[in-house]
Amino acid sequence: MHDVTTPNPEFKIRHATPEDAELVVTYMKKLGVYQKMADKITATAPQIKRLLEQNLGEAIFGTYKGEITGFAYFCDKSSAFTGRSGLYIDGFLIDSDLRHQGFGKIMMGYLCTLATARRCEFLEWGVLDWNAPTIEFYRSLGAYSVDEMTIFRFTPQALVTNARAFEQGR
Repeated sequence: MHDVTTPNPEFKIRHATPEDAELVVTYMKKLGVYQKMADKITATAPQIKRLLEQNLGEAIFGTYKGEITGFAYFCDKSSAFTGRSGLYIDGFLIDSDLRHQGFGKIMMGYLCTLATARRCEFLEWGVLDWNAPTIEFYRSLGAYSVDEMTIFRFTPQALVTNARAFEQGR
């Protein structure tokens, strides 16, 4: 896919291809370091390549003066509560030396444009509670937090354990 022109002529956005899987992993690892949870980033390039190939996830890269400076990884999401569909951002990062130059705002604006073009009705993501600068940034764009909910998740082993219990009738 071609580069997307943005309000800043030196900042472009391009969509990732499956061949960008290693770069997605690199940026997820950078995000993990920033979030003080580097050990939680366990994705491999083959896994990301599969997600991109099967259209289970997408990524975009922001480039400034031809150099990649940020990324976002996202996927489709829907809600039976509201009957709406949207996009869920699983990873979003602007390189630390280029923050506060409007690139994050441009990338979020593009994701909003993409979501509305796909007839989505929301864009959603998570932010760690301690990350005040990022929370402030998102609020400045008009985002709000859903504080009434705690997200739960099964690990791969818990998935298998519960599936086996179901299959065995327990």
